Amino acid sequence: MEKKRKILIIVENLPVPFDTRVWQEATTLAANGYTVSVICPVGKGYTKEEETLEGVHIFRHRLPPEGNGAIGYFREYGTALKEELRLAKKIYREIGFDVIHGCNPPDDIYLVASYFKKYGVRYVFDHHDICPELFEAKFGSAKGLLYKSQVWLERQTYRHCTFAFVTNESYRKIAIERDHMPPEKVIVLRSGPRLERMRILPPDPSIRRGYPCMVGYVGVIGQQEGIEYILQAAQYIKAHENNIFWGIIGGGPHCEALKKQAHEMGLDDCVEFTGRVDDETMLRYLNTADVCVNSDTCNAMNDKSTMNKVLEYMALGKPIVQFDLTEGRFSAQEASLYARRNDAVDMARKIQELMADPEKREYMGHYGRNRILNDLCWDKTSQALLEGYEKFFTGQFD
Repeated sequence: MEKKRKILIIVENLPVPFDTRVWQEATTLAANGYTVSVICPVGKGYTKEEETLEGVHIFRHRLPPEGNGAIGYFREYGTALKEELRLAKKIYREIGFDVIHGCNPPDDIYLVASYFKKYGVRYVFDHHDICPELFEAKFGSAKGLLYKSQVWLERQTYRHCTFAFVTNESYRKIAIERDHMPPEKVIVLRSGPRLERMRILPPDPSIRRGYPCMVGYVGVIGQQEGIEYILQAAQYIKAHENNIFWGIIGGGPHCEALKKQAHEMGLDDCVEFTGRVDDETMLRYLNTADVCVNSDTCNAMNDKSTMNKVLEYMALGKPIVQFDLTEGRFSAQEASLYARRNDAVDMARKIQELMADPEKREYMGHYGRNRILNDLCWDKTSQALLEGYEKFFTGQFD
């Protein structure tokens, strides 16, 4: 009788099931016969220390407030490592695991895996964010100690993993060139949306506050998401036509500051920050939008990263406006118009162009939806996850 394959997934920055990529990975593995456990932090709406959902065993721990600066980050990461090791020991005793699947950020989860190496447990790296570039985006420097520490940790992570999943070809290139990972051990696993989650629904006109047009945004409200550009675009359009309602969906550390900025810009009547909402509310807003926007600032991090929001817009058949970034263009192709990088006025003009051309919006929406159906939905992209673990458990990475 074949031994049951057991995987422990560790993610630090978001709880599951809220972390869409991690949850899709966990449930896909569980549905294909793996025993899957997950360690993650508690979060809004996800506060049980232990529960089992869809066959996945979930163990949650508490964290101090999000780190800001060296001391804050050391406190957060240190607490997380301590809690992850404590829970991993518990899971190893009670359920067991053959591999630890570490989802960054940060790039230090390999330290937990190192403890279990004596038991034959190996480490698989799931590269969600390029942390050196993330720190550069947050702090504006590629020369400081924090940045250099992130480069070192990334290299250590790759040195300690048996193989790696990466979200796109840009990350694969970094793994091979910067971190010296053998190409055959780097597998592109794109975070495609699940179509049963991203459902096309009738629009809800009540959301628009009486405006004839609507722009939608969904995502974490942080510093590097460039929401300021949305507010600047909204102010530009309001001064010229005042015909668009802007629904900004999501929560995050920068949300209150942006609400204050919108108020000071005189946008309270046409801009709404919903905060973090459930999927049903999110779908109501996005299905009502005529155009969806991705405002990610042009920097080394965002240029090389695949943004889930872009794929979700495409799954709902929405035309997109975003800045011209490498991976954003690869994902959306003809489903998007591309504004000049970090140019809010050009973004506003691209939005106006689409609002004035319903036939173009329809074409772009159909194009994006078909690209998801044919190439980028989770049913397609998840095959890389299953193929990677089949190779792992049959010794092809040894």
